[in-house]
Amino acid sequence: MPRRPRGEVSYPSAHPPFGFARVRGSSMLPTLRDGDLLLVRYAGPVRPGALVLARFPDGTLAVKRAVERRTSRSGAPAWWLLSDNPDEGVDSRHRGAVAEDQVPAVVVARLWPRPGRPRGSRTRRPG
Repeated sequence: MPRRPRGEVSYPSAHPPFGFARVRGSSMLPTLRDGDLLLVRYAGPVRPGALVLARFPDGTLAVKRAVERRTSRSGAPAWWLLSDNPDEGVDSRHRGAVAEDQVPAVVVARLWPRPGRPRGSRTRRPG
């Protein structure tokens, strides 16, 4: 088997296994807020209830909640995606089910603000 040059990393897809996403807007309140930084896993397994990155047909990339697996109009596997805040944003209620290949990543964690720490709180250093 040929050896890879030192430092070269092989990924199974065009994306590295992990990446970052920044939340914009209020469609995912109260779970996520505008400005939250998320760690996402590309090609991660989507399960009902998971937060995912999805690309809608108009090209919009958004964070939504995967509710259930469905079939797209073309008969391909798809996901029904909803906002946690039903009064804001666009989701499957407006655009229909999103093809499975248009759900490139699953949210792994919120990195900022640090989970469990309210916004605006700061740790004071002594002295």
